Amino acid sequence: MIPTGDVLIVALTMFALGLLGVIIRRNILIVLMSIELMLNSVNLTLVGFARAHGGSVGTAGHGFSFLIVALAAAEAAVGLAIVVAVFRSYRTVNVNNVNLMKR
Repeated sequence: MIPTGDVLIVALTMFALGLLGVIIRRNILIVLMSIELMLNSVNLTLVGFARAHGGSVGTAGHGFSFLIVALAAAEAAVGLAIVVAVFRSYRTVNVNNVNLMKR
């Protein structure tokens, strides 16, 4: 069995890499992938705690994890639709080159 501390270290590393990707990268597709990585690190944390504590906490952790997966799928669908619309209008997916307030 993997210790909870090791699970948290991996989750923290995943979240930090996702946050770094959101802050540093300017390609909107990379930003969306980084947000997905951050959501997956939260899932890993919830499932790790659910496994460590068991009982009703385990059920709640797995339930919240399932909801986050559904949220991530919806975010990916809406995000990719917005990216396609922005690309059709501006011919770029670079966040710095797109200014949606001006037309």
